[in-house]
Amino acid sequence: MPAIRPDALIFDVDGTLADTEEAHRTAFNLAFEQQGLGWNWSRADYRRLLTTTGGKERIARHIGALDLTDAERAGLLDRLPQIHAAKTRFYSAVVRDGAVPLRPGVARLLAVGGHAGCRLAIASTTTAINVDALLHATLGARALERFAVIACGDQVAAKKPAPDIYLLALEHLGVRADQAIAFEDSLNGLRAARAAGLWTVITPTFWTEDSDFSDADLVLPQLGDAASPLPDEPGTRLRHLAWLGFDELCRLAGGEAHPADAALR
Repeated sequence: MPAIRPDALIFDVDGTLADTEEAHRTAFNLAFEQQGLGWNWSRADYRRLLTTTGGKERIARHIGALDLTDAERAGLLDRLPQIHAAKTRFYSAVVRDGAVPLRPGVARLLAVGGHAGCRLAIASTTTAINVDALLHATLGARALERFAVIACGDQVAAKKPAPDIYLLALEHLGVRADQAIAFEDSLNGLRAARAAGLWTVITPTFWTEDSDFSDADLVLPQLGDAASPLPDEPGTRLRHLAWLGFDELCRLAGGEAHPADAALR
């Protein structure tokens, strides 16, 4: 099959554009301390909680697992917006300080894809405040202008793994699913993108690497670049470079088989 030139590249944020989850975990714990809750999520705790999409939803899941009376649980759930707002303030402060860089290859692919005429979009379950903070800190004051669409979790009724956020992004872009490529890092994100009909690239992190990504179209440890080449590439999943180049992305999305795949048939 020939290479395709996608009309849009749609990116998840947390874990995909940047490995944000440790910053999120720290912000949650700071908020819990400020709110006098006595909770502290370890890395193992947070890795488990990440199977639930959305910060408010994770807090609600934690509350649901506590040994509480109905009245105590209801009281904490009433405080949930206040707790989450405090967490968002802490997270935004950490990101603004430059503590969360983009993952290798992200800035390169954003630039190359935009130069090639692709519109760039965000499809994230995090809040608009969190997205704005990360984009401004990593891509500069005019970062938002680089994205034709920024779709965030509070804009849809159902978060990932439901496809709603991707369907919303596609609607606002005015393109079909076969005209766009999605970039994700998690199983819930993969399920959402695939349910929306999108060809999907997965770049896992520590927080998601144990998931089953067999339904993804391409799985790489990161997008890579000249400064951070991918191990065993080219030759394992990529044919031409030790990072995911835009032309190769187009060929793969168009159905080009790697020689290793052909040898298996």
